[in-house]
Amino acid sequence: MNNLEKLNHIFCEVFSCDESALSADFDKNSVEGWDSVRQLSLTSSVEDEFDIMLDPEDIIEFTSYENAKQILVKYEIEL
Repeated sequence: MNNLEKLNHIFCEVFSCDESALSADFDKNSVEGWDSVRQLSLTSSVEDEFDIMLDPEDIIEFTSYENAKQILVKYEIEL
């Protein structure tokens, strides 16, 4: 499984969605149930999966699928 597939798997598990739902429009404003608890679960799962420690600013910015990809690139995770 490559890194993008790992990220997609995390999003699908946290939000109980199909991978086909993941797009540029998948964000906290358009996804029902995206709250602070789910966002924390998402960031925690990402930290565990990729063995990184996100900065608090990055955790706050983890508000969309696209932001998540950009943040991982910042941590030198190839997608």
